[in-house]
Amino acid sequence: MIRLDALRALVAVAEHGNIKDAAEQLHRTTSALSMTLKQIEDRLGGPLFEADRKQTLTELGLLVRDTGGILLRDYDRAMEAIAAHAGAFSGRLRLASVPSVAVTLLPQALREFLQTRPDVDVELVDTDSTDVWHMVESGQVDMGFASAPSESLHLRFDALFREPFRLICHSASVMATKPEPIEWRDLEDTNLIMNEALRAVPQQNFKHLTERSHLSVRNVSSLVAMVVADMGVTLLPNLATLNLPADVACRALADASCCRTVGIIQRPDKVVSPLAKAFQATFALSVRKQGKVAMLDVT
Repeated sequence: MIRLDALRALVAVAEHGNIKDAAEQLHRTTSALSMTLKQIEDRLGGPLFEADRKQTLTELGLLVRDTGGILLRDYDRAMEAIAAHAGAFSGRLRLASVPSVAVTLLPQALREFLQTRPDVDVELVDTDSTDVWHMVESGQVDMGFASAPSESLHLRFDALFREPFRLICHSASVMATKPEPIEWRDLEDTNLIMNEALRAVPQQNFKHLTERSHLSVRNVSSLVAMVVADMGVTLLPNLATLNLPADVACRALADASCCRTVGIIQRPDKVVSPLAKAFQATFALSVRKQGKVAMLDVT
């Protein structure tokens, strides 16, 4: 078997037409390079060059050079691809996120991340927390951004930030004119539209409102449309209220416990790829710079 470094030596000598220049390129001595060529010839049982001047290849030398050149090219490309993947500069990153994070935080973070990684492919699924948990658990995505999953799912949750829920109502409704902050008793005569984000909130404080609710909507756009149609009020985390239409009002709640914690969700039994690790760091730094949420000081 001819070693890769020996093939590289032969190709270099053939390209330069002499051992001296090839040795300088490979950072080897001329005697070492001559010895390598001699070992190849002994291995193959025939000469590689027509004369000692190393300017003209024999038929055997031409075959070894051409075949060796192809092998070296493929090997170098494979090593570059492996190094790029290990260095988080290539590969595929699959993400799942709740809509509020996908709309307000991820665009800037992904822009910064991909500026130096043009060969990275990113797939982002925008869905509610329940689907994010199951997509991470099933391995469909590398990581998710959502509220804390239930313990039964055995997922790793690294908290990033905590945000309050706010009351969302029609801007022409009575609720839109009430003084802030809004108490639960202020909602006694309203219809509460349930949504998936409310799963993250302990409901004992407004259980009586949820029991009266006859409408539940998962999609945020559809949920807001129901409020615009004056079918009731709903509660959304603060991030989801940053880009509401003009005919929707956002009101602060008096109950400080009505909040959710958002974090990164991953499978604890799966090795985190270099690409995923790099994006986690970029995301945390980007969110701090954006200043839309207060990041938690967690280790």
